[in-house]
Amino acid sequence: MPRSRQPRRQATLASLAAELNISRTTVSNAYNRPDQLSAELRDRVLQAAKRRGYPGPDPVARSLRTRKAGAVGLLLTEALSYSFRDPAAMSFLSGLAESCEAAGQGLLLIPAGPGREEADAAAVVQQAGVDGFVVYSVADDDPYLAAVCERHLPMVVCDQPREIPGASLVGIDDRGAMRGLADYLIGLGHRDIGVLSMRLGRDRSDGVADAERLRSPNFHVQRERIEGVRDAMSDAGLEPRTLTVVERFEHTGKSGHAAAAQALGVNPRITALVCTTDVLALGALDWARWQGIDVPGRLSITGFDGVDDALREGLTTVRQPQEEKGRRAGALLMSPSHSGVATVEMLETELLRGSTAGPVKR
Repeated sequence: MPRSRQPRRQATLASLAAELNISRTTVSNAYNRPDQLSAELRDRVLQAAKRRGYPGPDPVARSLRTRKAGAVGLLLTEALSYSFRDPAAMSFLSGLAESCEAAGQGLLLIPAGPGREEADAAAVVQQAGVDGFVVYSVADDDPYLAAVCERHLPMVVCDQPREIPGASLVGIDDRGAMRGLADYLIGLGHRDIGVLSMRLGRDRSDGVADAERLRSPNFHVQRERIEGVRDAMSDAGLEPRTLTVVERFEHTGKSGHAAAAQALGVNPRITALVCTTDVLALGALDWARWQGIDVPGRLSITGFDGVDDALREGLTTVRQPQEEKGRRAGALLMSPSHSGVATVEMLETELLRGSTAGPVKR
């Protein structure tokens, strides 16, 4: 009789336990709680599993049994590729990943950039197998955020939005930090100031932000940084309404390049460009060089974040602890307060002086 070509049935937890004459719990512990077994017994279980082609306990079944997914969901305000391209986002992601790794948790990235439909948002968030969410700098009217809130899982917000009931927060004093930078510029003698800002809402807008646009942005961070400049102007006896604010939807160096050109086109008297991010500032610096404009002799340019490229260029910027933000967000999510009261952690920033000087007298 020819030998049957039917494949050998794959081993299960139960069949492996019977073969080794041990309990199913012992087999499970070899994978999930190795400290419960002697090294010799665990090795015997794993060797038998390898020989029989047993892949280990089903993670889906385990999550159903324990009601734990073993992963953290990160809700992003941009497309997925942004996390691996934007230097500040990369630093934050590195810190969060470090916390997850230390806790033995996975990390699931959920992009929530503009242009996605509400129905898609609900489906994506509901299908995410996570035990909690870190929300990274998302608009307060984002449909993905609404879907996250509806799951009633532990949540930690980084930067924005600021008022989510029950959610802990990790952030900085954006308004105060930018106020300090603007005070410094005004102290140097600058009176005509322009601001280059990341987008103020989820709708696409590239251009000068008028008073109505400035009153109703959905991104708290950008609003607060602009208000910090206005505060400094008011206290110095300058009229905040003279501030030229140019908004860019895409957060790229190219956007900073174009925004700088537009700002100086609207108000050629500008002697200082305050950028709400280093990425925009580096783009503005490229534009100034392309135009042959002396920085900081003719034009002072400042950034915000303190990314490596900005430091190498010697930009005046506000350095914030992006990586530490990620670490703290992860730690708060995975070690929630036993009191049930949300935690608020505000981290320190530092003003680094570089690409600035007093304006040229005319």
